[in-house]
Amino acid sequence: MPDSSKRTNRRAVYETLRHKVVTLEYPPGAPLSENELAASLGVSRTPVREGLILLSQEGFVQIFPKIGSFVSRVDPRKVADAQFLREAVELASLEDVGPAPDPEVVAELRDNLARQRQAAGDLADFFRLDEAFHQGLLRLGGHESAWPTVVAAKGHLDRARRLGLQDATPPQVFIDQHEAVLDSLVSGDVAQARRLLRAHLRAVFDDIEQIRERSPELFASNSGSVPVRRSIAVWQ
Repeated sequence: MPDSSKRTNRRAVYETLRHKVVTLEYPPGAPLSENELAASLGVSRTPVREGLILLSQEGFVQIFPKIGSFVSRVDPRKVADAQFLREAVELASLEDVGPAPDPEVVAELRDNLARQRQAAGDLADFFRLDEAFHQGLLRLGGHESAWPTVVAAKGHLDRARRLGLQDATPPQVFIDQHEAVLDSLVSGDVAQARRLLRAHLRAVFDDIEQIRERSPELFASNSGSVPVRRSIAVWQ
């Protein structure tokens, strides 16, 4: 039988590498050395190599024989696909929010908004609260169980969102949009909430265009070209 500890170790390495890519700790175009990664993670090269292969299958890593592995540049097409899925789920869920939304969940979302305002200067903390807010919106519609599926599907979108927070749209704009969506739901205007949420979720496309104008090297253009290292701020 296969060694379950090896499977667990392999999975842990993959999840760690994926998290570092999605959170921009490993920025678009960054070279990935198997030896250095293995040393930093305290594992052999085998699970690192296997993790990089899995990430390449997801489009997060490019592997060039005899050259090396690199974090993939942000691909606007993959971002659009992920955003499409997220929008479909979240807007559909709003349709099931009743005329009197659960007051306990509404109170949790109000508290979340207050903490978002306090964390606006800490992008990593704000992103975490942003995620919790959208998960709460699904809970209002009775579809919180769909959130893990949404999270698993939106890795490429999340990279673009983080870049946008760093270099395009400040958190305060998104906090105000969150509040407007919640206010509409509480007042019973689901149609307005859907319109506001749709515009909110699509803001990432404007951010991409702004960032691509300033830093085109972060974005995919020719899938066969070898990325060039670029240093950007690490999220902490």
